[in-house]
Parts: sequence; structure tokens; C-alpha cells
Amino acid sequence: MNNVLQDVRPRALSVSELNRQARHLLESSFMQVWVEGELSGFSRPSSGHWYFSLKDRKCQVRCAMFRGMNRHVRTPPKEGDKVRIRGKVTLYENRGDFQIIVEHVEPAGLGALQQAFEELKRRLHAEGLFAPERKKAVPALPTHIGVVTSPTGAAIHDILTVLSRRCPAIPVTLYPTTVQGQPATAEIVRAIELAQTHGAADVLIIGRGGGSLEDLWCFNEESVARAIAACPIPTVSAVGHETDITIADFVADFRAPTPSAAAEKVSPDQQDLLRQLKDRELRLTNAARRALQRLHTHLEHITARLRDPRRELLEKAQRLDDLEQRLGKSVFEHIERSRVRSTHLLQRLSLQSPGKQLANHRELLERSTLQLEKAMQSLLAARQEKLEHTAGTLNVVSPLATLGRGYAIIRDEQGNILRNAPDVAVGDRITASVASGSLSAEVKTVSPDNTWL
Repeated sequence: MNNVLQDVRPRALSVSELNRQARHLLESSFMQVWVEGELSGFSRPSSGHWYFSLKDRKCQVRCAMFRGMNRHVRTPPKEGDKVRIRGKVTLYENRGDFQIIVEHVEPAGLGALQQAFEELKRRLHAEGLFAPERKKAVPALPTHIGVVTSPTGAAIHDILTVLSRRCPAIPVTLYPTTVQGQPATAEIVRAIELAQTHGAADVLIIGRGGGSLEDLWCFNEESVARAIAACPIPTVSAVGHETDITIADFVADFRAPTPSAAAEKVSPDQQDLLRQLKDRELRLTNAARRALQRLHTHLEHITARLRDPRRELLEKAQRLDDLEQRLGKSVFEHIERSRVRSTHLLQRLSLQSPGKQLANHRELLERSTLQLEKAMQSLLAARQEKLEHTAGTLNVVSPLATLGRGYAIIRDEQGNILRNAPDVAVGDRITASVASGSLSAEVKTVSPDNTWL
């Protein structure tokens, strides 16, 4: 009895089979997922792989990020960080653990900020706010420099240090504002408007020191971008470090990688100016000396040209005699050339006489007539020979030639040509066409073979 019951029981799965089927079901149901939560239990063994859990107030899920993926993460996450991950849902068969194989990890909220950054960048670019043709040139020698930044930050210190070293004579006006946090956006816009109202600066540096994406976010706000774009003063964006990119960098007339670089861009080096001044002084002195030398040489030349008026008159009279002789010679040569040309033209006219032309054309016509007659005779002879050849060929294949050799064309009463003896019956009337005329006969016998040949 027990053996019978045992035989009808369903086959039990092994643990390995169950886990394998569960893994296949999970991987086919979830292609790729984004999950956000708090990082917990982070570990990084010697293999280089990362293992951690993501949790919220109610649940948690285990995660694994292998070395080939996590080496692309610039800053490894740490315990308690809020992160967003992208990965594939699966099951670790050996322990039966439900887990996510992570392919990408980023701080929570960074994705939304980056998306907002890209959306605003795309929209402002479509409006033409980044177009090179709308950007104003930064003056090479500004008379007044304006700075929109925090009065207590490192940026203003770096800017003033560079300006005092390169060209301390240029006045600088600070338009103070906060450069981080929620109120910073409106304050930066007001500071830019204040610089326009003040009207002193002919170039405006807008920026701050480095920081995270969240710290620099006020320079990615649309109102700040539009205020920079609408500013009539040439603007230089100097936000963060060289690798930091903000919307203000795209809208400004010039983007400097750092505040110090912005100060170098807008300020000339006083040492270079002094060298240029000395060089121009030397060039001006040399130019003045060359001008005086040219005037002195010109004066000497004019002095040498001053002569006795009577000598000038004698030279003019001699010149007049020379021109008179040249004129007489020129008139004689012109008359001689005209005579020769007239003789040449008369000769050409004689050669072009209508009588001679007519005689030449008449001779040409006679030659052409003879050639035409010969050509026609040759053509007619060739055509006659071709006609005779064609007629001979036609006669060879003509049915009349066949009848001339003793053959006949037999037709039935309907006029159809008879080719086979079984096509008629005894008593039918037939007609035979011969070389000359036709014969009418009545079929007496029909033989299906050619025994008569």
C-alpha cells in the first residue's frame, strides 16, 4: 500500500532546480530597474566587488556591483548615503538570496538635477542664447572691472590678488551676493542689474569657487542665465574649477575655468604694458628721426633744382626745335605709310574683282557637274546590278519556278491546299494548278503512302 501511494506522489524539485527556475523567472520578468534608497552594510572585499543593501523605512534589498562596473564610479558611496542605482533583478542561487546586480550608481537627486540641467541647456540653446554671434568681445584694456560674487568667498580673494599683481591701477567694484542656496538665485540677478544701473564697469566677472553640483546650482537657474544674456556689459563666467560646467558658462560672453583665470583674462599685465610703451616710444623716436632725415634730403634736392631762368628758357627752346624736327619726320613717315597701304588695298581690290570671282565659280561649277554625272552613273550601275541579282534570287524561290519544273498545287473544293492524301475522299472534286493554267479532277482512289514514286 505504501509503495502505491509513493508512486502517485508528484516529483519533488531539488533546491538547486527551484532556485534556478526562480532566477530565470525573476530575470525574464524584470529587464532593468532603477531603485532609490539608503545604502547600508557596504563592504568591499579584496576581489574589488561591492556588496551592500538598499533600504527604506519598511524594506531592504541586497545588491552586488562587480569590479568591472564599479571602477567607473568616481566617488565610492559610503554608509548612509542616499543613492539611485540601475541594475538587473536576479537570484543568487547558492544562498537563495534575492538581489540586484548593479550597473550604475549615483547620489540620489543628482539624476533629477542633471536632467533639469540638460533640459534648460537644450531650451536656451534652441533660443539662440549660446550663439557665438551674440557674444560681446571682452575689452583688452578695461577702465573699470565689476565682480558679482560673495564678499567672503575665496573667489573675490583670488580675483583681487591677480588684479593687484597684473594691473593695480584698474578700479574694481564688488557687487556682493550669496552664491549658494535658495536665496542666491535672486541675489545674483539683482547684483547683475545693479552693475548695469551703476554703469561704471565695462566688463563683469560673475562666479564663485568650487563645490558640488548642488552648491553651484544657482548658476544653472534660468533667471540667472537670462540676466547674463540680457546684460549689455561683456560678461565673464568664472564658476568653480576647470571641470565644473554651468549654464552661466554657455550664456556668458567668455568662460574662464577659474576665478583667477577670469581676472587674468580681463586685466592686462602692467609689465607687458610698460614693455609695449617703451617699444612704442623707441619706434616713435626712430620714426621722427627718419621723417626729419627725409625732409632734410628733400630740401637739399629742391635746393639743387633751383637754376638760372635764362638757362631754363634756352633748354626749352632747344626742346622746341627737337620736337619740330620730330614732328616733320613723323608727318613724312605717316604719308609714306598711307601711300603703301593704299597701293596694297588697290592690289587686294583687283584680286577681289567680280569678273574674276564669276570665272572662278563657273570653273568650279563645271568640275562639280562632271563629278556629279560620274557619281550618278556609278550609282545607277550599282543599283541595276543589285536589282538583277535580287530578281534572280526571287525567281529561284518563287512557287511559279517550282510549277515550271512539273509540279502542281492541289486544292479542294473550298480552295484549301492539299498536302496529304487522307485530307480528301473518293469522289471529292479537286483542282490542280500547273505552270500554265489549272485542271479539275475527281478523286478516284486515295493511297496513304507514296508507292507511286
